[in-house]
Amino acid sequence: MAAQPAPSAAPYAADVDSRPDVDAPGRPERAPAPEQAAVRRRLTAEIWIVLGLSLGKSAVYAVVSLLAALTAGPALADQTTTLNASRSPRPWLDLTYQLLSIGFALVPVALALYLLSANGRSAVRRIGLDAARPLRDLGVGLGLAAVIGIPGLGLYVAGRALGITVEVQAAALNAAWWTVPVLILSALQNALLEEVVAVGYLMERLREMRWSTPLVVAASALLRGSYHLYQGWGPFVGNVVMGVVFSLYYVRRRRVMPLVAAHTALDVVAFVGYAMLPEEWLEAIGVG
Repeated sequence: MAAQPAPSAAPYAADVDSRPDVDAPGRPERAPAPEQAAVRRRLTAEIWIVLGLSLGKSAVYAVVSLLAALTAGPALADQTTTLNASRSPRPWLDLTYQLLSIGFALVPVALALYLLSANGRSAVRRIGLDAARPLRDLGVGLGLAAVIGIPGLGLYVAGRALGITVEVQAAALNAAWWTVPVLILSALQNALLEEVVAVGYLMERLREMRWSTPLVVAASALLRGSYHLYQGWGPFVGNVVMGVVFSLYYVRRRRVMPLVAAHTALDVVAFVGYAMLPEEWLEAIGVG
């Protein structure tokens, strides 16, 4: 990335709210100072770069995939999308590909944290990704997973019945000793990528750009829904709702770790459950 260095320490220093030339609530808005305008342009470019390397790219591909599915011969309900597919019939090579994919998918997470840590600020503490209260974060995360997961499964089943959701095969890895560990790592990777980038990073940056809280929440939630569009309209709606709940939690608590715990739990249940449960059980609950 060829982003120019910041002209001074100001761009990521104390949020723009603390600057003396920012209008106080109730005062008429003044035109932004040249320095503020430059900071906002830089932040806008930075956001597009980060999203273009991660979830924004996924959203574009998801939209194209949905359009392709809608214009294909079979109805949407008769089509299938596969997650966690095998990449080679040779087990050790397949394992290598899986681990490489997981590792490189986390690079945008490192980038987002690096950008948030300008001027020596700890990005991990800033967005609440630290291990300051592990038991409490885990408990909240499992609670959120239950609140989101049970209605989410119902929405998926309803979407399948209405013909607006494709069949999602959550795991298609060849059986091996490493299958379950890789599925758990994949769940953790998804959680870190989505919660750090779509919640922690994006919401912090939009807040610095003086977006209102409703707009910040909407942007994060719609981004989350958009990169799930390849699964159909049902998962899009479900993930937008999940995005609203998670974003509002972050607004209130400023901690991403419970969201990572919740997302990991949801995906572990989906991935490992799909891989381990008998096919007739999956068909009975509408996911087989």
